[in-house]
Amino acid sequence: MSILHYFGTDPDKRARFIFSFIAPIYGFVDSGLANDFGKSADLLNLEITLKGKRILDVGCGTGAWGASLAKHQPKLSVGVDFSSKMLKEAKKKHPDIQFHQASAEDLSIFQDNEFDIVTASYVLHGVTKDVRKRMLTEMKRVAKEYVVIHDFYGRTDYFVRFLEFMERSDYKNFKKHFMNELEEHFAEAKMIDTKRGTGLYIGKK
Repeated sequence: MSILHYFGTDPDKRARFIFSFIAPIYGFVDSGLANDFGKSADLLNLEITLKGKRILDVGCGTGAWGASLAKHQPKLSVGVDFSSKMLKEAKKKHPDIQFHQASAEDLSIFQDNEFDIVTASYVLHGVTKDVRKRMLTEMKRVAKEYVVIHDFYGRTDYFVRFLEFMERSDYKNFKKHFMNELEEHFAEAKMIDTKRGTGLYIGKK
């Protein structure tokens, strides 16, 4: 019986195992994505001025998305992730960003409206609609103004499809339905196509 099969009955255990296992090499993946992250961050900054903002990156991994946003001079940049090994890599790579261990479904270490912008990159597509709802509820609670989801939109290349199959993610349903889910949570919702297989889904309170 494979390890993936063993953890297949428990999505949370499976996710924790996978991301802890790949943490030492995930930084190389982040480095490869840094250019795309930077361009997406630039697009977001045109929509929402990031300078002087307090930003929380949920499911930060090794910190590449938060670091891309930090180039626009926010007042505060914080990242959280459930994987201690991911956070260990993040702290080494990005010492100027604060990192804490927490689940996206439970951000109780933070107060209501503590951050101007709460964001997540390539996180919400990996879970079911019910889990996304809980994540969005928590992200909205700690956000004063905006929740920004940087995630799949449009065409997904074959290699990424294979990775998502191995992860058993919900990315297909995410791409079809996430805008509707976002609109259920926020007074205003929009999506900006980055032209790189991703979109910036923006919810405003």
